[in-house]
Amino acid sequence: MAQALERSGGYRVLRRLAPMAQRLAPTGVQTRQGLFVDTETTGLDAARDEIIELAMVPFTYGVDGEIYDVGDAFQQVRQPSKPIPPEITAITGIDDAMVEGQVIAPQAVAKFAAPAALVIAHNAAFDRKFLERYSDVFNTKPWACSMSEVDWAGEGYEGAKLAYLASSAGFFYERHRATHDCLAGLELLARVHPVSRRTGLAQLLDRARTPTWRIWAENSPFDLKDQLKARGYRWNAEVGGGPRAWYIDVAEAARDAEIAFLRAEIYRGEVDPLIRRIDAYDRFSSRC
Repeated sequence: MAQALERSGGYRVLRRLAPMAQRLAPTGVQTRQGLFVDTETTGLDAARDEIIELAMVPFTYGVDGEIYDVGDAFQQVRQPSKPIPPEITAITGIDDAMVEGQVIAPQAVAKFAAPAALVIAHNAAFDRKFLERYSDVFNTKPWACSMSEVDWAGEGYEGAKLAYLASSAGFFYERHRATHDCLAGLELLARVHPVSRRTGLAQLLDRARTPTWRIWAENSPFDLKDQLKARGYRWNAEVGGGPRAWYIDVAEAARDAEIAFLRAEIYRGEVDPLIRRIDAYDRFSSRC
């Protein structure tokens, strides 16, 4: 019936996300242990808000970018120090009654995450900051982001939000519960996408393995902020997360050209901007 609807050209059928089939890696393919993580929190500020749900899904992947096996998830909820805001309950479905008396032991989290050679999140810039506060194990791991380190636009998708990508890929799942978000992310990484004819994970690994440079436009003239924004600079206002200044992340090949731009167009002189090499061990971390 679903096939008949699709063949008609008048319908598009979404299928419920099914468990990923286990596969054996071909002889000679080196494999690693990955960990897909997702947090639900009381808000967006990692310095003040708290985790209320954590899911971690282990998986085996090849250095070739294929996912071969998905393991059993770690999924727990915890009671925060303050009541869960109503708007968070509306998004996640998690209320105070569900988490009353519940804890997530940092020791259990560290033990579960310890074997991972790579940690992935869909918006790692959000999840990493929360998880690094929760357990030191996440400070020691390389991280990657399935939202920003896969060229979804180049593959023909019009957005990078997880639910939108899933719908465009033809499946649906229970949104905003941590384990389901992890499994949806892994499904998207496992699939071969239409333009590159590569898996999402293969693209992600390429980006994660490539160092970048963060260049800070410290003390740049205020009247040139629009020029910096137009070039792709972002404003950093985080306390303890680098200077309060405009910054940009560029590839190695673009580093010298970006420094030349700042000297010629922003500082109008031979000023050496603050730069830092970033790799997967500190990318998306507050340390940057």
